[in-house]
Amino acid sequence: MAFSYKWILPSALALLLFSACNLEKEIELNLPLYDSQLVVECYLEPGKPFNLLLSRSAGFFDPFATETDQFLNEILVDDAQLVEIEHGGQTYTLQPGIFFDFETKKIFNYQNPELVPDSYDQDFKLHIITAEGKTITAQTRILPVVPIDSIVVKWDASDTLAFVLTYLTDNPGQDDYYRRMIHQSSLDSTALQDFVVSDRLVENNVLLFGTGPDFTEGDTIISTIFHIDRAYYEFLESVQNAVIAGTSPFGTPGKLITNLEGDAGAVGIFTGLSYDRVVTIIQR
Repeated sequence: MAFSYKWILPSALALLLFSACNLEKEIELNLPLYDSQLVVECYLEPGKPFNLLLSRSAGFFDPFATETDQFLNEILVDDAQLVEIEHGGQTYTLQPGIFFDFETKKIFNYQNPELVPDSYDQDFKLHIITAEGKTITAQTRILPVVPIDSIVVKWDASDTLAFVLTYLTDNPGQDDYYRRMIHQSSLDSTALQDFVVSDRLVENNVLLFGTGPDFTEGDTIISTIFHIDRAYYEFLESVQNAVIAGTSPFGTPGKLITNLEGDAGAVGIFTGLSYDRVVTIIQR
């Protein structure tokens, strides 16, 4: 009887697939209960009111409210006994409410309408007492603006699409951190670029940020360089890593790096914002 080897591999594969189908079983995972945490976001921007967001985190599998009012009621924490910021011998008490920053599209639930002073040489200190009597503290400082030296527009070989190059000079005598953002048309559009860098790899004290050949004549480009401290740099990096980890319920949870202290166990960031921003209309 003749025997053909060409049937061995297909037959073996069919047998494996049949076996795999028969061995398929449901697996029950006993996931630990998620312990919600308080979350604080407070960005001190000179010339703007003292704004703060106090909320609570939610688990990956927690039900998600689809109505805006219900969603805000579930995540916002508006019953703190005290929210205050101290600076230069003055104390600013923040009151609860709903406050909206139309430029950044951010919502806050505590505010003092006095404007953040343009001060770079004194610390700001945050003190929160929760409804349960627990504390959240932090301190930060607004860093001086690092100005953008120049914005250069270059055209590709076809002379139809443009690159945008952003140059700034870094101080060689200190460790600096930056957040680079670039928008097209308006600040309420999705950022085309949004990332943080340190100056550890800077050569000749010059930082260069570039884009691809993504723009045409007449486009409006908004380039922003934030001068940030190490705490905010590490926080943003940890948020990015947590977002990546959160794409799967079975991934390793990302840990947020925070500069908050106190027995409330809160996470988040208390930091100053200083930036230079240049609007460029693409022209030949």
